[in-house]
Amino acid sequence: MKISYNWLKQFLKIDWDSNRTAELLTDLGLEVEGISPFESVKGGLKGIVVGEVLTCIKHPNADKLKLTTVNIGLEAPLQIVCGAPNVEAGQKVPVATIGTTLYTAEGEAWVIKKGKIRGEESHGMICAEDELGLGESHDGIMVLPDGLKVGTPCSEVFEVEVDEVFEIGLTPNRADAMSHFGVARDLKAGFKQKDILKELITPPVTNFNIVNRSLKIDVEVIKSELAPRYCGITISNLIVQPSPDWLKNRLKSIGITPKNNVVDATNYVLHELGQPLHAFDAAKIKGNKIVVKTLPKGTKFTTLDGVQRTLNEEDLMICDTEKPLCIAGVLGGQNSGVTESTSSIFLESAFFNPVSVRKTAKRHSINTDASFRFERGIDIDNVEYCLKRAALLIHEIAGGDITSDIVDIYPKKKDDYHVFLTFDKINKLIGQEIPKDTIKSILASLDIKVKNVTESGLGLSIPFYRVDVQREVDVIEEILRVFGYNNVEFKEKLNASIAPTSKFEDYKIQNIIGNFLASKGFNEILANSLTSPVYNNLSEDIKEEHTISMLNPLSTDLSVMRQSMLFSGLEAIAHNSNRQMHNLKIFEFGKTYHQYQTQREEKKHLSILVTGNRLEDTWTTAPKKADFFYLKAIVENLLNRLGLTQLISQPNSSDILSEGISLLLDKKVVVSLGVVKKSILKEFDIKEEVLFADFDWDYILEAIVNSKIIYKEIPKYPEVKRDYALLVDEKVSFKQIYDIALQTERKFLTNVNLFDVYNGKNLPEGKKSYAVSYTLQDENGTLTDKQIDKIMNKLLQRYESELGAELR
Repeated sequence: MKISYNWLKQFLKIDWDSNRTAELLTDLGLEVEGISPFESVKGGLKGIVVGEVLTCIKHPNADKLKLTTVNIGLEAPLQIVCGAPNVEAGQKVPVATIGTTLYTAEGEAWVIKKGKIRGEESHGMICAEDELGLGESHDGIMVLPDGLKVGTPCSEVFEVEVDEVFEIGLTPNRADAMSHFGVARDLKAGFKQKDILKELITPPVTNFNIVNRSLKIDVEVIKSELAPRYCGITISNLIVQPSPDWLKNRLKSIGITPKNNVVDATNYVLHELGQPLHAFDAAKIKGNKIVVKTLPKGTKFTTLDGVQRTLNEEDLMICDTEKPLCIAGVLGGQNSGVTESTSSIFLESAFFNPVSVRKTAKRHSINTDASFRFERGIDIDNVEYCLKRAALLIHEIAGGDITSDIVDIYPKKKDDYHVFLTFDKINKLIGQEIPKDTIKSILASLDIKVKNVTESGLGLSIPFYRVDVQREVDVIEEILRVFGYNNVEFKEKLNASIAPTSKFEDYKIQNIIGNFLASKGFNEILANSLTSPVYNNLSEDIKEEHTISMLNPLSTDLSVMRQSMLFSGLEAIAHNSNRQMHNLKIFEFGKTYHQYQTQREEKKHLSILVTGNRLEDTWTTAPKKADFFYLKAIVENLLNRLGLTQLISQPNSSDILSEGISLLLDKKVVVSLGVVKKSILKEFDIKEEVLFADFDWDYILEAIVNSKIIYKEIPKYPEVKRDYALLVDEKVSFKQIYDIALQTERKFLTNVNLFDVYNGKNLPEGKKSYAVSYTLQDENGTLTDKQIDKIMNKLLQRYESELGAELR
């Protein structure tokens, strides 16, 4: 938000420099992010002086140029070559001296230098008004009044306004500071805390006067809950024309482009007092009546920006008896605003429901100065006062008469907030005892009234415009920011208590697993819980009736809560792949959200996604794609790290995976993993295979509490490896071979590993070959050949009898 320092000084007589004032504003919570200079004329006419043309003759070497001598108050006059057709001896003219910087209409700078033009020296430049930034004419030089003294700086002649503009990073809760008056009100409180008493000057409206009642426009508010207060008045016989320079300069300083005196006046009051207003051309209001209501869904309406919009049944509209005129609090209509031919207006000042305005503005993707303020909440008690202020300003700069009584529809007065503030709570939260008189003084400077005083605290009445101060802690925050965070003393001794926590706390387990995955080359992501409803159509597992939709979405792409961790992860992969990052290993701790018949439910997950190569290419390693078994190894190692080892595997039935498995503990799925379907990847324009694992984190946290980590010594005796090449049916899985082996030899068999699978030539039809490695070890001694042969024969017999296996 931009705040003009000169404008601010109209409310407070401040003699501080801008940096000191900016420091105080920042201390008060209105952080000044920067200070920029403003000049009503770019360059401030520095180096431009009043000169008198002494002689003017034809240039000896050019037909269209003239050779002049100009007196600018120096010992000797300057010789200047001029090409303007209207230059004559005896004129007072603006002269740009050597070294002066001028600016083009596009803002490009160029410097006046001594030079020769067609053989004659030129020591400056006689300027036209467009070259000075004082107008658009370039027909000839600018001729000044004869009474001006030679050598007078032109910045004094044209009263160039020099200003400094604060860029304030306004937080969303500070609706009270969305104007120059609001900022000045805060500054006054800050000055008072420093024992500097400043009077807050408000624009007077005592001379508001109704000339006659010749133009009456009735108002009917049908949706009073959306427009709790609505005021209006008519002004007739006005002349729409450009605004005076002082008003233009005020608006330009804060980045507002002047339009005409009526519109500029409403913009001025908006930024002066924080009250949005709207001026309607009274001649375009059919039936001489304003109706505040909603319209049927699908109604077409063209706004000031020329865009035809389709209205929602919840959009509050300002209408006449035949048609809509304006989207209330957001943007006016194309055919109802003020033009050069307007001679009478209906001036609106209102309080619109902040939630309604925000929904409408977001629904139509409109962001205006008016909606910005209505969304956050304006001062409902100032609606009529600001209407009078704007009416008087329009009368001052556009003429016209006030030709109706003020219509003020305010059926249910808004009450102030009431809070009881305890002294003990103040001292506890701030950590320092603030004198009670200081507290009362700060509250008074913030327009917070003390209704009653007790030994324990204060009963307070908080003005309605302070929408962010409704609780005791909010009041304490107000006291602290005015008292000054920098004034809170630091104690030499700090006390802290250590609370016992369980080793199974969620954040601790997340840190363990996060570090584990990071050590494997994974990067953690944090995705938005809001997502697009389009993703719900990509999986039959996601039910429409379980979707939680946002009532006030930021956009259609962020309008529902996610039911799966997959799609936000795929968005991250697509984003990185589009930037040539193809080898990705990512994980996320997050939640999914579900609407069931009786309640809503949040479920915690850990998701893992892998695509591309396992490792980055180096000269020592050949590139190798990450595959299902790579992901499975990561998942199993992760679960082993948590002590979850007794897991059962079964095929996965999820429709987001083309192939995959689920790992179960006590008949409940702990994790599902597999290869994401190509049809889903296509929706994200991902061409590489993506592996996905989804952990039920809530269940994992429950399960690990009961898991026990068993420690044992490393065996002292050697292990022995033996291999079998087994010829088996194609339907036989390695898991069957693995399970039979562990069932047959429980004592000495420590590992079973599949290191080759062959299915091709020289094998009988319907057969395949498994190359399996067996690791044997005795913790109490060295195994003999006899023991080893006995174990291996026993394994082979079971394979032959149960699987029909043969040795190759």
